[in-house]
Amino acid sequence: MKYYIGLSLASGSSMDSGLAIFDEENNLIMIDKLYKMNDIIYFFDNYSSTGNSEICVSLAWDRTMLNGKWRILSKPYQMVSTNPLIPNQDNWTQRYTTRGSEYFKSLIEKGANVYRFETYLTRQSMHLNSCFKERSPADCKFLQQALTNEWGLELPQNMMPMSQLEAIVGAILAKEHTKNHFNTKSIGIYKDLPVIDVIKNPNLLKIC
Repeated sequence: MKYYIGLSLASGSSMDSGLAIFDEENNLIMIDKLYKMNDIIYFFDNYSSTGNSEICVSLAWDRTMLNGKWRILSKPYQMVSTNPLIPNQDNWTQRYTTRGSEYFKSLIEKGANVYRFETYLTRQSMHLNSCFKERSPADCKFLQQALTNEWGLELPQNMMPMSQLEAIVGAILAKEHTKNHFNTKSIGIYKDLPVIDVIKNPNLLKIC
């Protein structure tokens, strides 16, 4: 039995990281929130089916506090690393945190296939992006409903936390990469792990 695990990794322990596990029958068998990196390590070290799992871990933004409001606001958007006039002091152009990177690589030695994914790019590719403010209650409710409508998942009726919904996106991507490899692509490498994305929602592929 294969298991597909999505982990929506937060940038730090003050925010919740979502965890979702699906089996081969598309049943959501576990969903949880974790905070500290030690909690994530403890889970995978004690999860009996790690070796039979496909794992997708999101790329968490590096939210290190920087000097100057404009640097904080421009960090995720501006391509400044190639400009010699703007020095990269305190790694302020580093967009993604390295949190847990070495540990996720070590899971490969236990037999797991581990990939990374960019949450917002994958949501767009899966036809799950909304017009609402990101991670707002409206965006959260939209994503939960879209996962049900677009991907046929049976989710709880009450509104789920965004971290758990983003973890479900990662689990879907892990399953799609295994079952429909032709519908996924590699978009880069981050800390020696491939960053993957889905090409298109398979239901939309059938219409074309």
